[in-house]
Amino acid sequence: MVNIAFFVFAAILLASAVRVITAKNPVHSVLFLILAFFSAAALFVLIGAEFVAMILVIVYVGAVAVLFLFVVMMLDINFQELRQGFLRYLPVGLVVGAILIVELGFLAATQLVGPIEAAGSASAIPPASELTNTQAIGHILYTDYVYAFQASGLILLVAMIGAIVLTLRSRKGVRRQQIGQQLDRKRDEVVALRKVPTRGGV
Repeated sequence: MVNIAFFVFAAILLASAVRVITAKNPVHSVLFLILAFFSAAALFVLIGAEFVAMILVIVYVGAVAVLFLFVVMMLDINFQELRQGFLRYLPVGLVVGAILIVELGFLAATQLVGPIEAAGSASAIPPASELTNTQAIGHILYTDYVYAFQASGLILLVAMIGAIVLTLRSRKGVRRQQIGQQLDRKRDEVVALRKVPTRGGV
């Protein structure tokens, strides 16, 4: 049963990955990409890496959804036409949803039988009662691969700073905050005391 589930998930993953780059409609490409992520997460669950599977679903599926939202906003898509064409995308959405449900069913059935064991790795992996999957990943990540982990963090920091610098443009008519001028202001320039008569208002 486990072997059948592995080949099913792997075949769906390969097919959806091919459809991501061959589909002409970007909406279909994103749907197939989400399907590929779910299939890869199912493969991780089969080998006992539940933490990696959840990170794959939460981070990548969430990031793809946010990225797709940004792309839609940047392309200035007419939402009225998009709502009118909902029925065109409904069959593809139903197919992807049905495949996801079947995958979840396979996954639940294989967990009832028992998780697959990697060949030759039984001696290297401690029992689950002694060390959880998350603890094992954290131990390896912050001991054996700590320098690679820190280097990847620095690369992401440089990429974030580069993206900010590239998108930061000075345009005419846009007022920007001047911290130095705000700190150099005197009290008389920004505060005005007025004597308001009783029941007179401002």
